[in-house]
Amino acid sequence: MADTTTLKQKQPLKGKVAVITGGAGVLCSEMAVAMGKAGASIAVIDVGQQAMDSLAEQLSRLDVEHIMIRASVLEKEALADASDRIIERFGKVDILINGAGGNKPEATTTKDRSFFEITDEGMRFVFDLNFMGTFYACQVFGKQFVQQKSGNIINISSMNAFTPLTNIPAYSSAKAAVSNFTQWLAVHMAQNYSPDIRVNAIAPGFLLTEQNRFLLTKQKDGTLTDRGKRIIDHTPAGRFGQPEDLVSTVMWLTAPETKFVHGAVIPVDGGFSAFSGV
Repeated sequence: MADTTTLKQKQPLKGKVAVITGGAGVLCSEMAVAMGKAGASIAVIDVGQQAMDSLAEQLSRLDVEHIMIRASVLEKEALADASDRIIERFGKVDILINGAGGNKPEATTTKDRSFFEITDEGMRFVFDLNFMGTFYACQVFGKQFVQQKSGNIINISSMNAFTPLTNIPAYSSAKAAVSNFTQWLAVHMAQNYSPDIRVNAIAPGFLLTEQNRFLLTKQKDGTLTDRGKRIIDHTPAGRFGQPEDLVSTVMWLTAPETKFVHGAVIPVDGGFSAFSGV
């Protein structure tokens, strides 16, 4: 007969349902797989059909129960419909990871685009995607947590919420808002509904992914670009982050052992935000 304690350790999220917005993205798909392997049922909300199809195949191979819903986090009604479908399928939601986000060239300064040329459209899109998308999802799925008197919200902030980076004013502002909102919502949920509704955030530093590799390393030989060198020089860990660095922190925040971690914004940046440069 199998040792139930051992089985629980192997699948600590058995019986849990996790919703991940932007869940088919490069980093959040890693979270989906890890949580699925840990026993959770996975609900992915994303706009990229091809990426969702690929993730669905991977979860199916792992025998992870899942649902893929194509919807934008900027459309509150679409999120409400997604919530209804998820509740109908799984009966509840235990974990919400707000992973939808990103940047846009029109909201970025460059040698060819000054601060004064950033467009209203670009600024609003990036701010709304990163902050309002998080806000809407917390409203929609937060209602379910209130009914259950329990839930676990993990927002995705950024280390540039602590120290703004050059060139990306919209993204930096939005992530600073996410951090502030995380703390506000943690207090609000606990004081008004249930202390068992936890709200935290992780603040990733520089991760080397296929999406940003061209900015940080040279395509010809893989050596660091000037920007990449500056980042490593200001990262005490001496390296870029890897997806598993985020995954392990997310898994830690989902564990019952961290139920006293509440209203926290956890840097996962190799010490970048702690280093003054001297």
